[in-house]
Amino acid sequence: MINLITWLVAGGVIGWLASMVMRTNAQQGILLNIVVGVIGAMIGGYLMGGSTINQNVFSLNAMLVALIGAVILLAIINLVRRGAIR
Repeated sequence: MINLITWLVAGGVIGWLASMVMRTNAQQGILLNIVVGVIGAMIGGYLMGGSTINQNVFSLNAMLVALIGAVILLAIINLVRRGAIR
């Protein structure tokens, strides 16, 4: 149970940081930040082949891979919704 809570908190923080980088923070709530962080970690792990928070690895490298994946996810969403990465 504690791993789930840690995973959700880490996903929320990573999603929030990614939304700050992509300047979409005003459009997202806590739930969307968590979703962006977790899905972004999956994308980052797939593209970079590194460990992520989805594998219960909470190192600086795993957080960085998840953050890069979340930024890529938000860039794709912005591209689809607005036609520009921003």
